[in-house]
Amino acid sequence: MVKFKMLPVVEVVTILSTKREGKHLMKLMPRKIKPLTFLLLTLTLAVTSLSLLTQANAETKIITITPQEGNVGTTLQLTANISTTDGQYRIMFDENEVLSGNATGNNVTASFSIPYAPEGAHNVTIMDMTKAENDTKTFTVLTSYSFIPITPESPTQVQEGGNVTISINLTGGTSNYIYPNVMVQIPYGNQTYEASRNITTTSTGDFYDNLTYPNEFSSGANTNFTGEYRVLFNATVVNQFFIGLTNSSKYHRSDLVNIKAVDYYPPNDNVTLTVKFGDKTVDSINSNATDGVINANWPIPLNATVGTYTLIVTPVPTSKQQANDTQTFDVPGFKTEIFTRNIANKTVPNILVKAYDISANTYYDTTSGADGTAFPMLDMGNYSCEAFYKDVRVGEMNFTITKEEEINFTCQLTTININVIDSQNVNIPKVSISLSYNYTKNLGGKENRTGIDYGETDIAGILQLHSLLPNVTYMINASRYGQVFNQGNDTLDNLPPMPYFDATIFCPTRILQVKVMDAQNQSIVNVNVEAQELMGGLHYSKPTDINGAVVLDCTFGRYFVKVYTSEILLNETTVDLFQDQNISIICKRYGLNVSIKVVDYFGQPISNANVTLEREGLGFQSTLTQADGTVTFSNVIGGNLRIAVYSPSQTQPCVSNTFIIENSASIQFKIDKYVVLAGLLIETSQLATTVIIVLTVILIVSMEVYRRKRFTQKKSSE
Repeated sequence: MVKFKMLPVVEVVTILSTKREGKHLMKLMPRKIKPLTFLLLTLTLAVTSLSLLTQANAETKIITITPQEGNVGTTLQLTANISTTDGQYRIMFDENEVLSGNATGNNVTASFSIPYAPEGAHNVTIMDMTKAENDTKTFTVLTSYSFIPITPESPTQVQEGGNVTISINLTGGTSNYIYPNVMVQIPYGNQTYEASRNITTTSTGDFYDNLTYPNEFSSGANTNFTGEYRVLFNATVVNQFFIGLTNSSKYHRSDLVNIKAVDYYPPNDNVTLTVKFGDKTVDSINSNATDGVINANWPIPLNATVGTYTLIVTPVPTSKQQANDTQTFDVPGFKTEIFTRNIANKTVPNILVKAYDISANTYYDTTSGADGTAFPMLDMGNYSCEAFYKDVRVGEMNFTITKEEEINFTCQLTTININVIDSQNVNIPKVSISLSYNYTKNLGGKENRTGIDYGETDIAGILQLHSLLPNVTYMINASRYGQVFNQGNDTLDNLPPMPYFDATIFCPTRILQVKVMDAQNQSIVNVNVEAQELMGGLHYSKPTDINGAVVLDCTFGRYFVKVYTSEILLNETTVDLFQDQNISIICKRYGLNVSIKVVDYFGQPISNANVTLEREGLGFQSTLTQADGTVTFSNVIGGNLRIAVYSPSQTQPCVSNTFIIENSASIQFKIDKYVVLAGLLIETSQLATTVIIVLTVILIVSMEVYRRKRFTQKKSSE
């Protein structure tokens, strides 16, 4: 079989271009077609090599498998490439196909559940069905097992002498392997009993079966004790189940408690069943054993207190000397949701709810949470309920409980809306308000107390305070920036018990007089004065009069006071208007005199030069320099000023620059390009050229005169 070796394009071209091989190939071709054939051959080899190189980029390969180990049933995520574009692939787990499909381009993204298999490493293989290529990675199967006692749904429970089925599920174990038997340890004495049937896995490492305790365990296995029975596998506790005296762990009033205790043989066939609530004995019953079994019923009294009870069987038989037949059970009551609400039907937090159980002659106390809900556990019966807020009784009601209930409890609490407005009826936001008051608490005895509630008005100028005690006098302090402004409008007498009570607080007006002056302390006419409240919303504006003054009626507060002209900020300050204010604002950058002098190369003044002064937002001013080369601009507003100088009859400036002017100033511009000569403005370069020409002419004339003079002298001497 002939084998061909594909060479890279570069090597092929190199070979064809070498003298020896090139000449040899050229000799084999007809002379006329040698160049064309050579070119076609080169192009064909290049295209073929590029095609092969492109195909070589795609190969059948598993990129990742996630996770790399896990139990049977674990979802495995696989990403891979195959050589065939959009080709068919198969995924194998060992020798079994688990998935197949078509690639997207050359990419494969797939997931599947790990099938039943014994513990250890297993091959995950992807196959390109067109190219018959494949790649393999390994996944490690881990052993998983569960031992679940099948017992009644809580609160029902298995009693002494009963059976418990243990469901066993083992996957990913050792193939065809016999594991140690399951064992159960009783609550006392560390005694264990072994299952009579062993755990033998299948070829895939699985085992499923149910074992019944104590019937399918070693001799002596029993459920004679009350307590937790532990399930052991490989000497490790893998689960547990409870055996009790009663048929349930929870009861309600009038429910029948079934009691069963076993292994009571003579002389212990007469026993006493004692029920206790804390240290108090609730009931005591005498009972006889039949065939060693105590079986009795006890009804939960209609006046039973909600809580935990203890059942004790005495005396215990000899077989139970290491243990006591004692068990607790609960009378939990029903989950009762009490929604504490004010008169406006809004839920209120922090309400103490005292539910008096008439049957049991006892109180159950709970407090409503942030959502206004209290959760007392109340059993069947009649209840008298009181609500307390800040230790003041604010509500009473009676109700009957027969099951889980939702109860609305309305409390005598008022919601107050405090609206803050100014003289123009504008709502004032961000006003700090505090309500102080005196009241008498009546929980656990009367006592005088003081209280305070506080808040801040919203953007609409309103503060809503929920759940205020009615029939109380409130002192209201309204303030801005820590300054109280509502003196004389601060008392709310005997707040009535109603859903909503509206109160209005007036924020006073303060007079702000502003005098605006320029850098020369002269009044500035017709500039705009604006007062902007620091917290926003309140804004006042007015132009200055012929005296440079303005009067603004502003609401009590703190303000930015700004002076503008043509949207240019001249100056600003901050003013506290907690009382009438009279202020002066000096705009040092307004009314400045800017003098500009223009000189030539030699420092001589240039007259009739056009000088422009420009400020952003104001346009520009323009004038000609006087005989001394100066020009003065008056009433200039300082800041960033651009000054440009134009020579006569020129449209482009000779020189320009930007200056920050804060005060009156004198600025000199030296124009090196020009020289003033006999009152005329001549370019420096032209003057220099003229001077050079004149000097050259003088030099030439001088040399000619000198030459002729020498020639005359020489001729005379001859």
